[in-house]
Amino acid sequence: MTARFIALYETPTAPAAFDRHYYDAHIPLARRLPGLRRYTIGRDLVAVRGGFPYYLVAELEWDSMDELHAAFASPEGRATAADAAHLQELAPVRSMIFTVGESVL
Repeated sequence: MTARFIALYETPTAPAAFDRHYYDAHIPLARRLPGLRRYTIGRDLVAVRGGFPYYLVAELEWDSMDELHAAFASPEGRATAADAAHLQELAPVRSMIFTVGESVL
């Protein structure tokens, strides 16, 4: 069953600095995570029912939850997590992991 990691970034205090670090440092680190199948980024998020929209959403995908856990436990995963801590200084972030269930359509 597919496993996903989602990171939702709030609007940074310095968007240009955030973008520069995210694209120049963070993405290259995360792309080296073992077993990573897909890495997508979304922008222009709009809140459907109140609240504030997020600045950026990142979605990373593995074939299984075991592979996701192994990726984050690897040296590449630890380096990516350390860099994510720096990103959190630039923009608050919420993250979660989950398995993708069956299609309901």
